[in-house]
Amino acid sequence: MGRTSTARERLLDAAGELLHSRGYTAAGVAEICAHAGVRKGSFYHFFASKQTLTLEAVDAHWAARRTVWDAFAGADGPPLDRLHGLLRAHADAQRADRAEHGSVRGCLLGNLGLELSGHEPGIQARIAAIFAEQAAMVRTLLTEAARTEAVADDEATARAVVAQLEGTVLLAKLADDLAAFDGLWPAVRRLIRTD
Repeated sequence: MGRTSTARERLLDAAGELLHSRGYTAAGVAEICAHAGVRKGSFYHFFASKQTLTLEAVDAHWAARRTVWDAFAGADGPPLDRLHGLLRAHADAQRADRAEHGSVRGCLLGNLGLELSGHEPGIQARIAAIFAEQAAMVRTLLTEAARTEAVADDEATARAVVAQLEGTVLLAKLADDLAAFDGLWPAVRRLIRTD
């Protein structure tokens, strides 16, 4: 019976970690391989390029985060309470990441989106599609809430909520201070209210 290699998964994990900590440009293939404990020659057995690996790392990151989004979107209870819970979960994830790494690293998707603006169109398109997915999930909650509360439930408002979240994460990263999250829910409440 042959042994099972974990090299592909280790490369994906290493790429996710280094892309988040250092960025796309600073994380080279050799460093990713060293971090994963995989020979560079093996890298190309699994991935055609750094771009291919990055796309898969982005997808793996979103697959893990999407479970949180799905949990709040599909839960019972008032929809705005679920939206608030989702935003709190993001703040909690940033707190945990800061405790583990010693600084606010921000959002992998937002970081890559900013760094690669105007470059790597395939990666940019995938990140944009994920943010659109997030906005659609927010809109579902807003539409549900609009049945009983004075909230906007249009696509632009849902995108603005995602932008508010990403902007808060960016400000927290720039200041290396999670206090930016203290005002996130009040800002979102003002953003979505129609009365």
